Amino acid sequence: MIILVSLLCIIRHGESVWNNLNLFTGWTDVSLTERGRKDSIQAAKQIKDLSFEAAFTSDLKRANESLQLILNYLQIKIPVIRSDRLNERHYGALQGLNKAELKQKYGEEQVRIWRRSFDIKPPGEEGESLKDCMNRTVPYLKKYIYPYLRQGKNVLMVGHGNSLRSLIMFIEGFSPTQIMDFDLELTTPYLYYFNSDLLLIKKEIRPIQGAHHSL
Repeated sequence: MIILVSLLCIIRHGESVWNNLNLFTGWTDVSLTERGRKDSIQAAKQIKDLSFEAAFTSDLKRANESLQLILNYLQIKIPVIRSDRLNERHYGALQGLNKAELKQKYGEEQVRIWRRSFDIKPPGEEGESLKDCMNRTVPYLKKYIYPYLRQGKNVLMVGHGNSLRSLIMFIEGFSPTQIMDFDLELTTPYLYYFNSDLLLIKKEIRPIQGAHHSL
C-alpha cells in the first residue's frame, strides 16, 4: 500500500509599512516595506528545493505581494486561490493605533491579552478574537486545502500572523494557554508533512537570517 505524503508550507508575509511603524494592522490593506520584499525572497530561497501544486493567500496586498515574490523567485506557475477567510484577524478599534503607546495607556498585560489571548476580543464592534479568526480559517482549511493534501499534493500558503496562528493551533493541537506564548516570525517557512489520512507526521522550520516578528 502506497502512503501519500503531502506538504503544507505556511509563511507569514514580509514586513509591512504598518509593521515597521508598530501599528495594529488587522484588515487595513497596506503594502510591504523594502525589507519585507527582500525577506520574502529570502523565504523563497529557503524552500527552493520543494515543489507545490497550489498556493493560497488572503485578499490583503501584503500577503499577495509576498506570495508573488516567492513564486517569481521559484519560477513556478501554479493556481493561486485568494480568500478573505484567510485575512488577518480584525483588530477592531485598535487598527491604526501604536502598540507602544497603548502599552503606556492601558498597561503591557492588557495589550498582550488583546494581541495573544484566544477568546478575548479587542475593543470595537468588528474586533475578532483568535477564536473568531479560527472559526473562519479552519473550515476553509478543511474544505479547500485538505483535498489537495489528501491527494498527496503540496500546498504553499502565505498569510498573516494571527490567521496563521489559528491554523497552527489547530494543526498542532495547541491549547488556548499554549497559543498565547506561540510567536510566528515574519517570512519564516513552517513545513507540515501529512500522510493520506491527514495525520501530521513531521514538522520543520526553516528560519531566514534575521527573522523577526511583529504581531
